[in-house]
Amino acid sequence: MRSVLEPTRRAKASSGARQLANRDLTQVLRVLDADPVATCMVAARLQEFGLDTRGAYGELWSRGGPGESLCFSGANLVPLRGTREDMRAFAERAIRGPRICSSVVGRRELALPLWELLAEQWGPARELRDDQPLLALEHPAAITPDQKVRRVRPEELERYLVAAVAMFTEEIGIDPRAGDGGRGYRRRVQTLIESGRAWARFEDGEVVFKAEVGALSRRTGQIQGVWVHPDYRGKGFGTSGTAAVANVVVASGRTASLYVNCYNEVARRAYASVGFRQVATFATVLLD
Repeated sequence: MRSVLEPTRRAKASSGARQLANRDLTQVLRVLDADPVATCMVAARLQEFGLDTRGAYGELWSRGGPGESLCFSGANLVPLRGTREDMRAFAERAIRGPRICSSVVGRRELALPLWELLAEQWGPARELRDDQPLLALEHPAAITPDQKVRRVRPEELERYLVAAVAMFTEEIGIDPRAGDGGRGYRRRVQTLIESGRAWARFEDGEVVFKAEVGALSRRTGQIQGVWVHPDYRGKGFGTSGTAAVANVVVASGRTASLYVNCYNEVARRAYASVGFRQVATFATVLLD
């Protein structure tokens, strides 16, 4: 992947970012396939919905073609490839319209320069997480998975939602039910359950471990929302539970992936014991 610090060889005149369309999809997916773990979030969306400009799932921008630069604009702003001048073009396009994203996230060497260009208009950030190891696992877990971790059933939505809200509030710092009373978040969780991508261990009807495969591309499954009930922490539920979910992803022929805050030493040790290795570094800018 080209560094954002590499001088561009393209002319700077008339070099604004343009929106890509379905005619570009084959080339875009080929480019994303060269970096399947880091681009999983966007690849999964494009493989499902394509690049129909009439859709409500976001836009993909480029300056000079998909092989040169890419940035996804939707619920998250995700720079995928490009130089510093490309990031400038993406920032200029993002600033021209209303902000629709709640975060800037992606490879650290792309996300942080893009945020620097956006900060004057969009800042200050609610939180800057500038060092998030991106981890990958291509083989079965190195430890015994929790055999009681299973897919959540549709009729268990309400019980699972209690844990999902607790996880989101603890991790992001805001209640996901704010604004619309939780309708949007509930739909998102319900969709994950119905698609078989929400996993949990229940004890006496209560969720004690949970995780989801938040993005599932043809090559990668990105695990998110790993959470253990406070009463069960320190007992290995997070480690063995994550191993169980990762094994399902790997058994499907995909790489299991997740990213974690660098300061979360407990989680990093747990993921290392499962067998995850670092393949890149992400950064996330949380916005109000």
